[in-house]
Amino acid sequence: MRRFATGITVLTTGGERCHGMTANAFSSVSLDPPLVLCCVARTAFMHDAITAVRSFAVSILSDDQEHLARYFTDRRRPRGPAQFDEVDCRPGPYTSAPLLSGCLAWLECKLTEAYDGGDHSIFVGEVVGSSWGSDRQALLFFAGGFHSTAAR
Repeated sequence: MRRFATGITVLTTGGERCHGMTANAFSSVSLDPPLVLCCVARTAFMHDAITAVRSFAVSILSDDQEHLARYFTDRRRPRGPAQFDEVDCRPGPYTSAPLLSGCLAWLECKLTEAYDGGDHSIFVGEVVGSSWGSDRQALLFFAGGFHSTAAR
């Protein structure tokens, strides 16, 4: 699968289970109703967080936000709300999940379904709020590294 290019997102949850996680297993499912999916390992803290709060937010990263992608994969970062102390973000109006500043777009989702996906769960969320940022280039993940959609 390293030969398949994907966009990079940071999934977040709010409330008592406030948490963030870098994810590239994310996709649009339906426009009517607006549905998206994300795949989260059953062993990930995010799995329990989404299951508990029944909602999540998605911040779609731009190509100058690789540092955020790396930060939210670092297991040494603080847990809970403290992991957002040094991150520019705001709480989402619908989910209270942190929305990272400077992103290409943001989605807030209400969990509607969870499906077995082997060692992952496939979470389907109905989009209850969305907005977009500037027209920067997207951050991609391909062949084990980060890349930009910018023309060379």
